[in-house]
Amino acid sequence: MSARHAIVVGSGLAGLSAASQLLSHRVPVILLERAAKPGGNSIKASSGINGAPTSYQPVAEPLDAFYLDTVRSAGLAMKTLTAHREQLIDTLTEHSASAIHWLVQDKGVDLSKVAQLGGHSYARTHRGKGQAPPGFAIVSALLKNLKENPLLELRTSCSVTKVLQSSQRVTGVEYECEDGQKKELHGPVIFASGGFGGDAHGLLAQYRPDLNGYPSTNDPRPGTQPILTAAGAKLIDMDQVQVHPTGFVDLASPDTPLKFLAAEVLRGEGGILLIDGERFVNELDTREHVTNAITSRPATSDSPKQWTVQVVLDEATYNAAKSHVDFYIFKGLMKKTTIAELGPNAQETIERYANAVNETLKDPFGRTSFANWALKDPKLDSVVYVGIVTPVVHFTMGGVLINQKAEVLQDDQKHIEGLWGAGEVTGGVHGGNRLGGSSLLECVVFGRIAGNQVAEFLKETS
Repeated sequence: MSARHAIVVGSGLAGLSAASQLLSHRVPVILLERAAKPGGNSIKASSGINGAPTSYQPVAEPLDAFYLDTVRSAGLAMKTLTAHREQLIDTLTEHSASAIHWLVQDKGVDLSKVAQLGGHSYARTHRGKGQAPPGFAIVSALLKNLKENPLLELRTSCSVTKVLQSSQRVTGVEYECEDGQKKELHGPVIFASGGFGGDAHGLLAQYRPDLNGYPSTNDPRPGTQPILTAAGAKLIDMDQVQVHPTGFVDLASPDTPLKFLAAEVLRGEGGILLIDGERFVNELDTREHVTNAITSRPATSDSPKQWTVQVVLDEATYNAAKSHVDFYIFKGLMKKTTIAELGPNAQETIERYANAVNETLKDPFGRTSFANWALKDPKLDSVVYVGIVTPVVHFTMGGVLINQKAEVLQDDQKHIEGLWGAGEVTGGVHGGNRLGGSSLLECVVFGRIAGNQVAEFLKETS
């Protein structure tokens, strides 16, 4: 491999987007992945990717609506480093339409179906019409494209142990693979190694000990942020951890701490949440608000710490999210049943919801978008689809601070030469709450920016 190659750490969507962009500049890439298979958490993403404005959106939205929704979702975090956060959010939202275009036109991914998720004022979360979840569809398309390029070398089961530096410039990485022998690679580095949601006894315990005992959607593994702080990187928002309101409780093994995510699209397409047969929240509020509405109630289990919440869909909502629900039914996480099986109060609750959908009554929780829900006269024998869900540690908003160019920054806000970051390993974009659909978007936007920046860096230093 040429000495003028780039090193990408992590093969989730951020790393794949960076590698794709580098290869478009004909820059050779060595892609290091610590897992046995590429794809990271991105391959499991199930709701979609945000983009606006696009031709697929059912309703055209104002140019600044996505930006304003993201700022609103970030919450109190916007009071610190305000201008810097605004620049990152502006970059994310301004590049969102081109990210969708790139995936559709250049990579052949179907993203023609659009839903409105929690915290969004418009439908802008794109996914395909087929059976494959959007994360799998996007990652698979990029991987196929990359593997066909002779300028890419993918090394799996290889963990980076150190960032190499010389004269305040990053010069490469130290890493080890399954043989345990430490090796070195030299060249500019893009870190796209993911968050620390699975680091229960390390970074998560350090920054959010209150989440001890919560189940997670993340495989147990250490976070890589300390490798970057050892190279001088500044951390931000490390205590901002997103607890997703809906991870499935598998009734065949309810005590397993690793949960499968119940995609937000279930609620986005019309589904509701019930506790003891009653609705208790606007299901399309932010993830943070919905989670808090659940966790303010007593937990039904302490090991792991979890709650018993039903996610309920009618037939029309099922059909709108059919590929998801059929997969969940196959996995034993949802079932087709009737309202009678949901327990006391459920029929009356669903009748009130149907009245809100029919505009007979105003929804008491302020929900205004009901998407595809069509059950207008619920009976005890009316067909519904149901799963048991609970809040789960899902996403870490904090990480190393980057700028609009995806350059990793030091405490003095100066960038570390030769080092870029993209995806969940970074912080500052989402603040206190990430909107559904913005994690895949962040990976594509900042991954592509990082790839372009490294290609330019190599050109200037050659």
